[in-house]
This record gives sequence, structure tokens and C-alpha cells, in this order.
Amino acid sequence: MEIKMVENKKVLIDEQAQNQRYVYRFFKRMLDIVASVIGLIVLSPIFLIVSLAIKAEDRGPIFYSQVRLGKGQRPFKMWKFRSMVVDADKKLEKLLEQNEVEGAMFKMKEDPRITKVGRFTRKHSLDELPQLLNVLIGEMSLVGPRPPLEREVADYSEYDKQRLIVKPGCTGLWQVTARNDVDFGGMVDLDLRYIEKSGLMLDVIILFKTIGIVFKPNGAY
Repeated sequence: MEIKMVENKKVLIDEQAQNQRYVYRFFKRMLDIVASVIGLIVLSPIFLIVSLAIKAEDRGPIFYSQVRLGKGQRPFKMWKFRSMVVDADKKLEKLLEQNEVEGAMFKMKEDPRITKVGRFTRKHSLDELPQLLNVLIGEMSLVGPRPPLEREVADYSEYDKQRLIVKPGCTGLWQVTARNDVDFGGMVDLDLRYIEKSGLMLDVIILFKTIGIVFKPNGAY
């Protein structure tokens, strides 16, 4: 099964039909639990190395948490390895006008808030590893749309809000295909295409492609 870029057309999701996919949701949850437990154990040396590198650079906190919105716009605390300076959130307002992505999200390739260690962990998607804890406790899934900030959702159209019909993920169709080559609208279309076509086979393919991106980055920043 090959992952392809989506066609330029609108996708409308049947929320009720998604909620009634009991068998898929059960096995997807089983995959999340088993894979997150294995991941936390196998990747523990990387957790240690990244933690020591972050601490050595500026003595600041190792982890960073941020309130995001998940399925049904329910808020939860998402965890990451800290990749920015300690007061990064306070500096965001001054950088919003330099946003390089159109739509309700912020992306800046040369973001001055990112630390040296953070540039490496972001490039190889290592900063996302602590989200395995979010997956284990059921707030996130391994595969799904990225969870947005509340201020971002405030600017969503009803079409955009469809990406919040399902549980958010650590990785997804957007990350393993277009990533930073599309604007916000393109990301939404990819997320909705994933929801429309989602299944265990597609989830496994996306996970394997994500592992490949760790070793051969596709433009993450």
C-alpha cells in the first residue's frame, strides 16, 4: 500500500461512522499500548542521552509540557523534550508576524528560540518521544492528526475542525509526506484524507515511514 499526496479536493468526514468503527479503534488502541510500552523501554538510552544533552546546554528543564486540544476539543497536557529556550512562550508574540505558514499554526524555519540541541532533536523528531507517555495513558494515538493549540482552533473553520473528530497522533500522513512543503490548508486536507482512509495497515505504513524519517529527515524544523 503506497502513501500518495492527496488530490486537491475537500473531504467531509462522517463523525458518527468514525465513532462506530469499534473493531478498528480496539485494535488501534492495543497497538498504541503495546508499541508505546516497547518504545519507552527500547528507547530509554536515547531518552537518557537527550536529557543529558538538554541539561548540559543551559541547565534548564528537560521536558516541556503544553496544553493541546485532542479529540472533541478536549484539552490535555502534551509532553516533549524541551527544544527551545526556557522563556520561549513569552517571546512568541514578537515572532507571530514572521510566521512562514499560512493559516492557523505557527512555523518559522530560523526560529531564534530553538536551542542547538533542539535543532538536532527537531530535525530527527526526537523531541516528540515523550509523547509515548501521552499515547500510553490514552490521550494520544501513535498515528493521527497533530494536536493543535487552543488559540489555533479559535481560528479554525468548521471544515478544519473535522481533524479533531479523532484522537490526535504523534505522527501522521502530513509528517511522512508533505510536511513543511504545504500550508495549513494542505495539512488539514492530509489529516482528513488520513481519517477517511484510516486503517491498521495505513497506520503501520505511516509508523515505518516515521522511523525512516528519524534517520533521513524530510525537512522538519
